[in-house]
Amino acid sequence: MSKLQASEELATVGVPAASSDIPTRRRTRIVATIGPASDADDVLRSMANAGMDVARIPFAHGSLDDSLQRIERVRRVLPDIAILADLPGPKIRTTPFPTKGSRFESGDEVLLTNETRTPSSTRRSVGIALDGGELQLDPGQIVHLGDGGISFEVVDHRDSRAHVVVRAGGLARGRPGVTLPSTVTFSTPTPSDLRAAQALRSADVDLVAVSFVRLATDVALLRSELVPSPALLVAKIETTEAMSNLGEILEASDAVMVARGDLGVRVPLEQVPRFQKEIIREGVRFARPVITATQMLESMTSSLSPTRAEATDVANAVLDGTSAVMLSGETAIGAHPVESVATIARIASYTESYFDFRGWGATLDPQQIAGSNTSAERIGAAMTGAAWRAALEEEVAAILVWTKSGATARALSRFRPPMPIIAATSNLVTARQLAVSWGVIPMLLPEVRSFDEAIRVGTEAAVAAGHVQSGELLAVLLGPSGEGSSTDSLRLLVA
Repeated sequence: MSKLQASEELATVGVPAASSDIPTRRRTRIVATIGPASDADDVLRSMANAGMDVARIPFAHGSLDDSLQRIERVRRVLPDIAILADLPGPKIRTTPFPTKGSRFESGDEVLLTNETRTPSSTRRSVGIALDGGELQLDPGQIVHLGDGGISFEVVDHRDSRAHVVVRAGGLARGRPGVTLPSTVTFSTPTPSDLRAAQALRSADVDLVAVSFVRLATDVALLRSELVPSPALLVAKIETTEAMSNLGEILEASDAVMVARGDLGVRVPLEQVPRFQKEIIREGVRFARPVITATQMLESMTSSLSPTRAEATDVANAVLDGTSAVMLSGETAIGAHPVESVATIARIASYTESYFDFRGWGATLDPQQIAGSNTSAERIGAAMTGAAWRAALEEEVAAILVWTKSGATARALSRFRPPMPIIAATSNLVTARQLAVSWGVIPMLLPEVRSFDEAIRVGTEAAVAAGHVQSGELLAVLLGPSGEGSSTDSLRLLVA
């Protein structure tokens, strides 16, 4: 069955129930947003059991203290889960809507004003928090709420108030983001982002997402504020400037997010699928985990099952080679957070049955892999490429990688091998950070001090954990002293 046929099958039959035909070891990771619907301890545990690999904490809602407290709560309940702190960037938001939200209908007349004039929003009057900016709009311009589902056309603007007409209606809840024309500009990262980064220095987070990245220097500035935190930086691609500078941004970042919501209201809609494929392909080429986000199963915010189009969207992201798929409102404010995680896990697992493992890796020439600028990186690229080819030719059961920082495991992951990648490390943070990498199974082990000890300890642990069976062929990647040294050795052995 071809990739296209697999997508068509998902669209036709909907989401399959669990069956013996679906692989039990899912390679595509799941990022789930934590919010009011998923704050309870039992819900968090159930989401993890359903397949959540990374818990995303958005800083765009509530205070900084609220977000830090949520991080502490998730870490207490799920000590081994990876946590992604998502900074808002120059995000313009509405003032709060009523608890049950406000519904806008096409043709409604609405007043847009600044937050001081409208401290709360309704279907007739929407306050916009500009963080010091001024609301300057011209007749005919379009303003979007959220991910673009609700849009207004400006009719008139006077005294920082804009009279608008609803072009596309919908339900607005919480404090949705506002996409304005380019008349209001902000720098990235914002002062609020930098203050949050300083607070995150001592927080137990594994990844930090930087919103509205335009240049590599945006990532570098945020990184300097995070020191000494070991958190990986995730660059969110949601502007045309970011697409123009994608290579430089990937070089400066540790991971990348296809932020389709904001990207989709800043570029023509028809360009989003192409940009998604380009970001995924380039991100993987740079050995950067790629998270595909926004509206993946949005109907499950209220429904117990997704639409066929949503199932196909998730499947296509998997076939594109994304490292992870992300749930937003589905788990943060939705009625079925656990079911949403379980559903996206089933779709990803089923779709992986049709992934072109050999075809993907064959297109990555180790001599032309991006991001291999140092001798250590070039050696790592060559060794992981050799491990991928040897593993395929000899049909090994798994590839065992000893890693201190996770870099070798991420470099091997970009080849998308059909067998599991077992990443052995003595570093708990590294083990959690690898939860966002495609196909990597982190294995936390005591520190080893020699080549032979690394092989023995790693092999025994892999067999004990059931990742390989005794007597199966295993490929092992490591350095001269085992963990924590430049990867320059590949061995094939019987477990």
